Amino acid sequence: MTPLIHVVLVLIVVGVLLWLVNNFIPMASSIKSILNLLVVIIVVLWLLSVFGIFNLPAR
Repeated sequence: MTPLIHVVLVLIVVGVLLWLVNNFIPMASSIKSILNLLVVIIVVLWLLSVFGIFNLPAR
């Protein structure tokens, strides 16, 4: 599988999961906003790492 297709598939899966959580799990709007922000930050850092712009620290 090419890396670009892998990136697109991961973005689609993350987006669908976030949409499902936002629509079907009841929670306060402030918690929902924090969750959305965390997911966006994690995905942006992952994308920067995938394209070699930013290196995530190793475990």
